[in-house]
Amino acid sequence: MAGTFIEISEVGPRDGLQSISPIMPTAAKKAWIAAEAAAGVREIEVGSFVPAKVLPQLADTAEIVAYARTIPGLTVAVLVPNLKGAEAAIAAGAHKITIPLSVSETHSLRNVRRTHAQMLEETAAIAERIKALPAKSRPKFEGGLSTAFGCTLEGVVPQKKVLEIAEALMKAGCDEVGLSDTTGYANPAQLRSMIRAVRGVVGDHACSGVHLHNTRGLGLANALVALEEGITTLDASLGGIGGCPFAPGASGNIVTEDLVFMLAAMGFDTGIDLEKLLAVRDIVKQALPETELYGFTPDAGLPKGFVAGAPYPPNEK
Repeated sequence: MAGTFIEISEVGPRDGLQSISPIMPTAAKKAWIAAEAAAGVREIEVGSFVPAKVLPQLADTAEIVAYARTIPGLTVAVLVPNLKGAEAAIAAGAHKITIPLSVSETHSLRNVRRTHAQMLEETAAIAERIKALPAKSRPKFEGGLSTAFGCTLEGVVPQKKVLEIAEALMKAGCDEVGLSDTTGYANPAQLRSMIRAVRGVVGDHACSGVHLHNTRGLGLANALVALEEGITTLDASLGGIGGCPFAPGASGNIVTEDLVFMLAAMGFDTGIDLEKLLAVRDIVKQALPETELYGFTPDAGLPKGFVAGAPYPPNEK
């Protein structure tokens, strides 16, 4: 696996900011995104097209998308809850659009106020809208399988239901599906089983990314299992901020800095400069002084003599 390129999709500007009360100034968001891109992060979920009254933290998403598109080589991703949001995302020029469909219908009603059937109708309408665009202008369209590993509102989410929704999203016109541990319930064995099962329904090519939380300390363990199963895109949030405001108790995205350190130490290629990535925290700290940032690597620093991908020296005899 060493040497394999792994895409780190930074979700802090969306998942992180939607989950905290302070509103980050637009200028600070731009500085954050620019600094992460300069550190080598190639995909950033910069916001969500939802009504400002619902998530005022993300009211400037259209402006942020327009800015992020000026950064060479950066894939600009956004979340949308419906066709109206997708229309706004397309108009703004997003490269990747994700629609979250909670496998837990209770969470779906709480999160986007729609049933499974209604969300699949929205998905199909978005797919048709994208198909009508010139081929070179079409954003990638992902169906996010939210609460795929459990729900703080319903509890256990049957794998059979996850597979049904995954298949339905692909039939509705998604290019791919992503597995999301919205509530931090997943464990490594469950994740391995779910990846294999979903790929058995949609194909390996249509399930290449996972969104993990570290609510119970299993984030990096789950990420490692995902890599072993051939997943090539991992979501993470700078400083581990984020969660889901509509799922009580959901907290803690995996920390981008810790994930990148683990991958670099193991010899994976992320294209990310760790020193530059760690420096990005200063921008977020200054803009959100009351928000706690997490991460073992930032606290401990890089090991003395650390070289990404370098094997440990043999024990001296």
